[in-house]
Amino acid sequence: MNAVNTLIEKINGAKDLDFGTVFNNSIELFKKTWLQGFLLQLFTIIVMLPLIIVLYMPLIGVIIAQQESGYGNNDALENFFAGMSILYVLFVIVGVLVLGAVSYALNAAFFRIMKKLDFGELVHTSDFFYFVKGKYLGKMLLLMIVVILISIPSALLCYIPLIYVMVPMSFFLVSFAFNPDFSIGEIVRVSFKIGNKKWLLTFGLLVVSYILTVILTFVTCGLGGLFLTPFMFHPIYLIYKNVIGFDETTAIEEIGTTVE
Repeated sequence: MNAVNTLIEKINGAKDLDFGTVFNNSIELFKKTWLQGFLLQLFTIIVMLPLIIVLYMPLIGVIIAQQESGYGNNDALENFFAGMSILYVLFVIVGVLVLGAVSYALNAAFFRIMKKLDFGELVHTSDFFYFVKGKYLGKMLLLMIVVILISIPSALLCYIPLIYVMVPMSFFLVSFAFNPDFSIGEIVRVSFKIGNKKWLLTFGLLVVSYILTVILTFVTCGLGGLFLTPFMFHPIYLIYKNVIGFDETTAIEEIGTTVE
């Protein structure tokens, strides 16, 4: 039996999970991971900063230029977008995909960091860049494309299918994080299996977590978002942990690996 079928069997035989227990455990885990979550937000901003500059600086320059005389030119923005070259558009698209893949890699690594903190292991800053490697970034890029290919048709169908598939897709990164050698098809299969199995629980946890994050971010004038946004990852991690779990390497196996 291959690894994928083993995970599918675990999902099929998973016990029922209590909403309150998972949510409370998410809060307790967040107390251990809030600093790393904050660093995740900072690294993500730094990664996306070049793209933000490329996208918005020319636009800001046009807006400033059209206001120099004290009068707004309504045609300035239209002329700017009309004059954008195909090369520039392609550059932006490639930038979005590449930097998006790096951002995905950082998020996937955060699940590994959560596991380390959950099990009382040491965490290093380099752990954030565990998947920022050639062999993983390619998969991250493909995973992004899969998300786009699923999301667009789902959104076109009056958004109701999109609401449904958002739950299975929320398990893409955690499934990849702990099974990086799986193919994209296998990651999607496992994610949809666990998402369908625990759809209502996951959906409820994500909605409550999102509302809580929005409220606390608003109360803190936006600053709290840097710390609270990663909280959304915690219920996903805990559901994966309780449904599938982790294959831990024993101390004897670790010693044998070290000797080799």
